[in-house]
Amino acid sequence: MLRINRQTDYAVRVVLALAQQPMGTRISTKEIGRAMLIPQNFLPRIVAKLAQANIIATFPGRDGGLQLSHQPENITLRDVVEAFEGPLQLSECLEGKNFCPFEKVCVVRPRWFGLQNLILKELESTSFSDLVKEAAEKNPPIKINSVTI
Repeated sequence: MLRINRQTDYAVRVVLALAQQPMGTRISTKEIGRAMLIPQNFLPRIVAKLAQANIIATFPGRDGGLQLSHQPENITLRDVVEAFEGPLQLSECLEGKNFCPFEKVCVVRPRWFGLQNLILKELESTSFSDLVKEAAEKNPPIKINSVTI
């Protein structure tokens, strides 16, 4: 079954919480976890992977916290999903040329390829600024204690 894992879902929530704040705002990991209903034991790994992928920046200390590394319009769902899931591949038959003996005559492979491209296109075309706008239309803003630098 094709499914985004829980850690990836939580990572999207972290980035969304940061994207909802003015650029340069730092939020503690604890505050993000509280506001986005993410268990504290998941956050260190999520924060480390997001920082490693250069999606967020981390700052230690009393006035530290997390902030986005880029403007929300420059971060896509694909960036976050691939940071946690790796490159999307619906089927092994899409791995490359000469992987499957039926590659040249297969009628299913083009469908898998088309579906994969549709999913990638949707993930690429959805920025976190888009998600912030949609969230603002549906929900009241989430109250998060933050530090603006």
